[in-house]
Amino acid sequence: MQKVMLPFKLALACTLFAACVTINVYFPAAAAEKAADQIIDQVTGSGTTTGKAEQPSQAPEPSLLRSAAAAILDTLVPAAHAQATPNLDIATPEIRAITASMAQRFPQLEKHFASGAVGLTADGLIEVRDQGAIALPDRAAVKRLVAEDNTDRNALYAEIAKANNHPEWEADIRKTFARRWVDRGAKPGWYYQDASGAWKQK
Repeated sequence: MQKVMLPFKLALACTLFAACVTINVYFPAAAAEKAADQIIDQVTGSGTTTGKAEQPSQAPEPSLLRSAAAAILDTLVPAAHAQATPNLDIATPEIRAITASMAQRFPQLEKHFASGAVGLTADGLIEVRDQGAIALPDRAAVKRLVAEDNTDRNALYAEIAKANNHPEWEADIRKTFARRWVDRGAKPGWYYQDASGAWKQK
């Protein structure tokens, strides 16, 4: 009877262990800030990046046995694996395409950030805050640029969460980017919203 119960106890222990470690999945705030800074630098053309997402280093191909072991560990201890990963993946084709689209649009928006016509919102988007600072013939074009950029921004936050197998991180990624757009992306004189939604000037 004891021999029959041993596999059952072992399976139960493994299940309980997996349940315990999955509770410990956490949002990697430092890695998210690093990812946000890289993307913001690519979009704005500032910083030390050159427009290419940082690529993870190429590791030698593992053996079949090692691959199987890694797959089992990923199933049993996803939280431990997540904690061991120092960077978020921002090099997927989808993220690269969104970043390139924003970078192409940024020079057209930059002058409207500088004039105060457009500002950074508290939820990681942008908004026309002073229509009077935009020449009448340009207003429709600026509204279109803002709408297109917000579409890209929303897609970016969702795609980063999806690419890292944690869609539940989207809200935290958005908050991180909202803060970093102001701290790193905005120039002195640009407008941004604080947590209460009030406009302030950097």
